[in-house]
Amino acid sequence: MGVFTYSDESTSVIPPPRLFKALVLEADTLIPKIAPQSVKSAEIVEGDGGVGTIKKISFGEGSHYSYVKHRIDGLDKDNFVYNYSLVEGDALSDKVEKITYEIKLVASADGGSIIKSTSNYHTKGDVEIKEEDVKAGKEKATGLFKLIENYLVANPDAYN
Repeated sequence: MGVFTYSDESTSVIPPPRLFKALVLEADTLIPKIAPQSVKSAEIVEGDGGVGTIKKISFGEGSHYSYVKHRIDGLDKDNFVYNYSLVEGDALSDKVEKITYEIKLVASADGGSIIKSTSNYHTKGDVEIKEEDVKAGKEKATGLFKLIENYLVANPDAYN
């Protein structure tokens, strides 16, 4: 098994506490509401919402995939750090065993956030992951993030 790591950093005008609440803590209800074409539903299938919880995310009609399951590996609400693993679903190919993610929000000097993300693709055998495949998935995630950010800008009282 090999591991391919992809790291990225981006910025947001939304401060870390509010962004973390919308992006991580309330994402299961917010994303299906503002992007039903991307995510139809998100539900807990095992656990209480904390570390070890398994969530099933069902994708919308416009997606190439039907669902994924992810496990919460770490949740630090005070430092705005979220770790989870994609452990099941048709988004995992016959080449990938699992994908682990870390998202960390840090306050920026202008009052917004710096979003630091790391993805680790755990491959089966000696398979290599192409960077362009990772970038395609990252572009979809960025589009969803921008929807959340735009929602928060348009609704200044939401998720405070």
